[in-house]
Formats: sequence, structure tokens, C-alpha cells
Amino acid sequence: MSAVQRRLPVYKKILEENKKKWMIKEFLEYRLSKYGYIDSEILKTPLGTRIVIYAERPSRIIGKKGAIVKEISNILMNKLGVENPQIDVIDVSKIEAPEMFPKVVAYRIANAMAKGVRFRRVMFVAVRQLMEAGAKGFEIVVSGKLSTERARFEKHTYGKLYKIGYDAKNRVRRAVVHVLLKPGIYGIEVRIAPAALQYSDEYKIKPPTKPEAAGQQ
Repeated sequence: MSAVQRRLPVYKKILEENKKKWMIKEFLEYRLSKYGYIDSEILKTPLGTRIVIYAERPSRIIGKKGAIVKEISNILMNKLGVENPQIDVIDVSKIEAPEMFPKVVAYRIANAMAKGVRFRRVMFVAVRQLMEAGAKGFEIVVSGKLSTERARFEKHTYGKLYKIGYDAKNRVRRAVVHVLLKPGIYGIEVRIAPAALQYSDEYKIKPPTKPEAAGQQ
């Protein structure tokens, strides 16, 4: 770290670190979007920067003999200035059902549409998979030139899903994916309330208990 960087105020250091994390996430999503990339977590360690990549198909991201991971490490180190990047790839199916991640659902819809499958059929399949996985609530929106020359959208919703407030911002998962087809660009937006999610307004009041009578023999 240079002397100029050491003299930076604390708030500027925080902004610089967050900016670098954003750039890393953007690069990973751009580079690995076709390989089942879902999300990433960036952690600072004494040995460098640990990057945990969550993927639907880890083997595709790792590549043959780790070629893709090595390429990403070199780019992060040489072009983005990441210190000693250590990349771990984790299979999301070992953590949670893949259907609970909106990016997985959105990419499945986009890939099926790119292969010529009708959007309604793909949406019905996604709805069935989410219901079978036990999602608490979800919303799937596909927009574009669906059946006419004018752009429109079609939406499927299920269960309890908040769109405003703390829960909608921090607990409901959301992803937007775009796919380019012959008629134009289509947008797929997916919001999912995972099966284990407990909203802030969901609580149980325990019934009062009778204190044991004192002096019982």
C-alpha cells in the first residue's frame, strides 16, 4: 500500500473497498454468466482476498484443470489490483435448493427461450419447480415482444411476497436477466421468498403459564 493510500480518510478507504468489491462482482457476473454463476462473497484475510463463488455447476466455472479459475485470478490481480486472490467455488445445491435462487430460475427461463421453447411453457415449468421446492412466495415476470410487435409482459405470482419495506429489500431475493432473441431483447425478473424466510411481522405469542403454587408438598 502506498503512502498516499495510507493517508486516505477512513470513509474514503471504505468507499474504495466497496467500489473494488462492486467491480469484482460485476466482472465475475459478466465473465461467468454462461457457466451457472449465481453470486459471490468477497472477504479480506491476512493472506489476501478470499472470493467465494456460488454456482449451480462448479465444474464449468473451475474449467479443465482449473483453467478458468486461473484466468480469473490473473485478471483480478493484474487489472483490478486484487491482492493475492484466493477463489473457492461452492455448489449451491449443497447449501439450499437451487430453485431458491432467482438467478438460477431466470437463467433457466432465458436459456430455454433461446432454444426456441415458448415463454409460457417455460414459465409454467418454473412455477411448478418453485412450488415443489417449497418457496414461500415468488413472482416471475417475462417482458418483451411476447406475441405481437408491441412489447408487453406476463407475470405469475404465488404465495406471500413483499415488494416494499425492509423484508422486500433485504430478505426477498431478486434477479434480472436479459436474453437477446430474433424479435429483440427480453427481460426476465424473478423474486423469491425462500422456504425458510420468516417475515418481520410473523411472530407467535406464547400463552401465559401458571406459576407453580408455592409450598406444594
